[in-house]
Amino acid sequence: MAAKTEATVEEKLRALYDLQLIDSRVDEIRSVRGELPLEVEDLEDEVLGLKTRMDKLKTDVETVNYEISAKKNLIEEAKTLIKKYAEQQKNVRNSREFNSLAKEVEFQELEIQLAEKNIKEFKAQIEQKKEVIAETKERLTEREAHLKHKKGELDAILAETEKEEKALLEKSEKFEQQIEDRLIQAYKRIRNNVKNGLAVVPIERGASGGSFFTIPPQVQVEIASRKKIITDEHSGRILVDPVLAEEEQEKMQKMFAKL
Repeated sequence: MAAKTEATVEEKLRALYDLQLIDSRVDEIRSVRGELPLEVEDLEDEVLGLKTRMDKLKTDVETVNYEISAKKNLIEEAKTLIKKYAEQQKNVRNSREFNSLAKEVEFQELEIQLAEKNIKEFKAQIEQKKEVIAETKERLTEREAHLKHKKGELDAILAETEKEEKALLEKSEKFEQQIEDRLIQAYKRIRNNVKNGLAVVPIERGASGGSFFTIPPQVQVEIASRKKIITDEHSGRILVDPVLAEEEQEKMQKMFAKL
């Protein structure tokens, strides 16, 4: 499109519709990707969370095992003391000393009983944690496989579309520069306000593209004359005649094929 000091209305309409076709193609590419990037991100967060949980559970098991070792050492020490007190009881001079040593033996026996009870509780904790570790490991394996699959899907789509999307975005920026700011702002405002991102649409079967509201014949004639920019009173979209739309679609398809 040749650069001019002041483009005609027809040139402006063609430029706007070309820009719409480019931006719609970008929308299509992003629609193909859909929610995949977010799915992959969520799965990555979930996998990281499961790995963190596994690490914590393993640390907890190590801590409990350390506690069991400490209790076993306490039992051995208590048994050694009991033997020692039993030997000392053989050489006591009176019943007071004997009873005192007997109390020491009793205390150590109670310590052994308590330690054994603690060991039993600790072992139960370990078994419970091992069950949770097994469940978490299974879940982690499943989530990692799912993540790998989804990443593969996303990578394949990106490999297929990334180059085209980049080229299209560059074209979009280039085409924007050929259109006056006022029209670009209007185009972007309309695009943001409609669900499908279509700000410039052709007339289809006497109605605005994508709409069921019929356009009066006189307005259709005005649109076909390309003498002024006309918008659909219901949706606010900029309207172009079907002949212009077909010409630009054909031209842009050739451009897309080269990307």
